[in-house]
Amino acid sequence: MDFRGKKYERGSNWSDPEVVELLQLWADESVQIELESCLRNQHVFNRIAEVLREKGIHRTGDQCREKIKKMKLEYRRIKDNSKAPRGGRTWKFYEVMDRVLTSRPALAYGSLSGSMMAQQVLQGSMVESYHHQFTSSALPFGHSQHPELMEIKCEEVNSDDHSLTPEPPQAMPYQQGSPEEQEMERAFLERAQNDSPISRVEIPIETSVSPSGFSEPNMANSSRIQNVVPRPGFSALHRLRKKRKGQRMRDPLDDLLLKTLTSQRAMEERFLQMEERRFQRDLDVEERRMQLEQRRFELEREHEFRMFNVFAQMLSILKQSHSGSSSSVAMPQGLDFSQALSEIEGMGGRGSNLQEMRLRPLAKRRVDLHSLCNPSGFQRSPYLSARGNFACAFQGSTEEGYNAYHADKYDEDKNPNGIINFGTSENKLCFDLLSKRLTQADMNLMDPSLLQYPDWKGHLFLREEVARFLTYYCKAPAPLKAENVIVLNGCGSLFSALATVLCDPGEAILIATPCYGGIIQSIFLYGNVKLVYVYLDSKITGTSTRPFQLTVEKLEKALQDAWAEGVTVRALILLNPQNPLGDIYSLSELRDYLEFAKRHELHVIVDEIYMLSVFDESATFHSVLGMDRLPDPQRTHVMWGITKDFAVSGIRFGTLYTENQDVVNAVASLCYFHGVCGPVQHKVAQLLRDRDWINQVYLRANHARLKAAHTYVTDELKTLGVPFLNRNAGFFVWMDFRKYLKTGTFEEELLLWKRFLDNKVLLSCGKAFECSEPGWFRIIFSDKTHRLQLGMQRIRKVLEEREQELLAEEKEQPCQSDQDGKADSTDEVIFVSRHQDSLCASSSSLGDLIGLLQQQMRSSDWLQKNTAEQFAQEKPEIYDVFSKLVGKQ
Repeated sequence: MDFRGKKYERGSNWSDPEVVELLQLWADESVQIELESCLRNQHVFNRIAEVLREKGIHRTGDQCREKIKKMKLEYRRIKDNSKAPRGGRTWKFYEVMDRVLTSRPALAYGSLSGSMMAQQVLQGSMVESYHHQFTSSALPFGHSQHPELMEIKCEEVNSDDHSLTPEPPQAMPYQQGSPEEQEMERAFLERAQNDSPISRVEIPIETSVSPSGFSEPNMANSSRIQNVVPRPGFSALHRLRKKRKGQRMRDPLDDLLLKTLTSQRAMEERFLQMEERRFQRDLDVEERRMQLEQRRFELEREHEFRMFNVFAQMLSILKQSHSGSSSSVAMPQGLDFSQALSEIEGMGGRGSNLQEMRLRPLAKRRVDLHSLCNPSGFQRSPYLSARGNFACAFQGSTEEGYNAYHADKYDEDKNPNGIINFGTSENKLCFDLLSKRLTQADMNLMDPSLLQYPDWKGHLFLREEVARFLTYYCKAPAPLKAENVIVLNGCGSLFSALATVLCDPGEAILIATPCYGGIIQSIFLYGNVKLVYVYLDSKITGTSTRPFQLTVEKLEKALQDAWAEGVTVRALILLNPQNPLGDIYSLSELRDYLEFAKRHELHVIVDEIYMLSVFDESATFHSVLGMDRLPDPQRTHVMWGITKDFAVSGIRFGTLYTENQDVVNAVASLCYFHGVCGPVQHKVAQLLRDRDWINQVYLRANHARLKAAHTYVTDELKTLGVPFLNRNAGFFVWMDFRKYLKTGTFEEELLLWKRFLDNKVLLSCGKAFECSEPGWFRIIFSDKTHRLQLGMQRIRKVLEEREQELLAEEKEQPCQSDQDGKADSTDEVIFVSRHQDSLCASSSSLGDLIGLLQQQMRSSDWLQKNTAEQFAQEKPEIYDVFSKLVGKQ
């Protein structure tokens, strides 16, 4: 529908007398013929506007045309609704429009006290031609066209085979003019009624013009009318209208008009569908809001639980100091699932193990099972074993954030307010390259052998290709052997299998922290094997040359401490490149670590899963398999997978290379539970075989994209003034948020982590990597630019708000700053020179707990909501224990 007339109607309404004058001119028979005989009728309405201006009514042709169009639409609407518009009122112009549009006798209007009066007009004859001057006297308010013909011009296109009505049209007595003009009109009407032929002499052509101003060359049909002899019983006007109607019905433009109106109707239907989708989207948004409200409520309950634990710890310290008991508890010699489960239950307030574990110095807490356990709302199931119950509770902040992300995942179109995942180490930069390569013809093979049970270590063709691949990219001095290769569904399964076959339940593996937290779950859930942590810190002391540097001295100290506590250590895990630090070990460092392991007869598990993700040419990666001589090849086992280096974390594929055939056979026996399906083995073999594509296409593009994303994130961190480790491998940056923690505790670190999550960005906090210093976070940068930009905006918002809060608290309670150094920048690291010591480096004191309690009280209204009287009524048995501890009973 054409709405151009709106701009002309704005601010200029039509009065009733003006409408009457417009209808008198428009309803004239000659005007109707002119409107129907041409496809573009703007010139007709321009002439009507000129006549109106002569009458003192100043309107444009566009205004006249739009007013007539609106009146026709109003007439159609009322007629379709049984002549009753909204509210049950009648339209004052309905009868006139109805007579004009249905060829009924027209009415004359007059103004009387603001109302319109319809008058029957006298029957008359139709004027066949017009005088040269187009004035109001030459436009009688005459008969109108057939309604179907009007629909072609105004409403919709319909074919009509009905004949036009033969009865003579009626004229309005609204005629003024010279006697000569009136005499000529009467002569024409008399000849038309008598069916007499019309000659050129009786009505000269040169005196005939149309309302739009066309002369003889433009009115070819007028000359045809004068040469046609009418049949008896029909007027010349009727024959002309019928002939023009036949021509119009054969006009191909009618089909075009029909298609246009059909398209308009389709657009209206599409608009209705879009409105329905918008309504459904609003419903989905409301549902997500309700889910977030429920989650916020759960977080509040967890916060209340943590505060209750703080109270319990304070009371336990008071009780122990009163009885003179020592606050240090030695670590048990062996911790099985039943003991771990009892400790988890104690975390819920049913025992004292939690207090004892938290009072233990961090240097002696070699196995921190609670770091991955979520005791909130834990209930022991009677249907599960101790191992099964422990597996249910074995989760931490990493798992919680991962589940929250999948429940509210960011999508630029469907969910722009969802969570952006900067916590899961995935490469999301090369989907275009991998999707194209993995769908080529050589990847699609369905051989019978691929659908049958394979060698549990993997198909021979795949293990041979893995051996050639590792020989090339690890720069092995001699070709590696396929018989030393084992294939499993991911490196997590490899960690679990190696821990099971190398260690007995209760024994331990040495690992430097911060480290990838998934290793803890991999080795403990199946094999009941613990980790002994070699805690690295950010201070550069002794033989260290960089923050969080692993040295042989630190390995020796951690091993001696574990032996002193009765823990048997069987192996050492090395991550190269290191996750989450991004460190790349030099050849001399690797040799030192392997020599240390050989001296103490320790197996060495080397995880090189980020081997091909070193994106800067200035950094050089050295694989253990590339060394000329291994200190103890029978105890050296190297892991690698395609998950990280080839950006396919959804394809679970990991491989182990070891020269120890006993280890090969033992791990192969577990491959039955962790095998890779045959079609995937074929695809991986084809991928590893395509050396040209890997070197020339994939690695070049992947390294360039990783470097660009790393540069963007680190530049943003520099702008924010956040210290970080500047490394050139992996997908992550290790950031220092300690200045945003007031008391420097892991509880406050967790609160900051949840604050990021509430602002729809997922990070990984240092506790998930067993970092000894609260306040360190890992961010994943291997993501698309628009998600990086939005995620960094959300991080900036949280940090700025937190900084303002800390400044406000310092104004209220002035105190010395925790930091007396400023960030300095080098090529390797941006680092704050001095920070306060971690509270976990020494045993917790009552003062530390009081400070933590004060911080919790400032960030929660729990005390206002939960009074002692209310607590005594809801949980009287716990309140009795509480009262006894403080000496009230």
